[in-house]
Amino acid sequence: MGILNVTPDSFYDQGRYFTHDRAMERAREILAEGADILDIGGEKAGPGEPVSAEDEIERVIPVVQALRRETAVPISVDTLKPSVALAAMHAGADIINSIGSFDDPELRQVAA
Repeated sequence: MGILNVTPDSFYDQGRYFTHDRAMERAREILAEGADILDIGGEKAGPGEPVSAEDEIERVIPVVQALRRETAVPISVDTLKPSVALAAMHAGADIINSIGSFDDPELRQVAA
């Protein structure tokens, strides 16, 4: 699984892939390196203010849509928010990944 963070404050990549063009470039690199799944996240997992669902959707969904047009590789979206998960599924994501262990019953319903 290749991980792509589309956040300006990612602890992992320091926001290098925040813009759509850089995110797509990195996704193509990850696939070329042999990833079988792409996992896209729009909110950092560390401390700080949570990102609104609207902001997270704006970050993640265009990337999911573009990737879905380019590849059949499964796309995973890492989110805690049911509305983001639902938008991702409608955009072509195949998997919902949640660091929150699916504590939210609504998120579990969307994933199911």
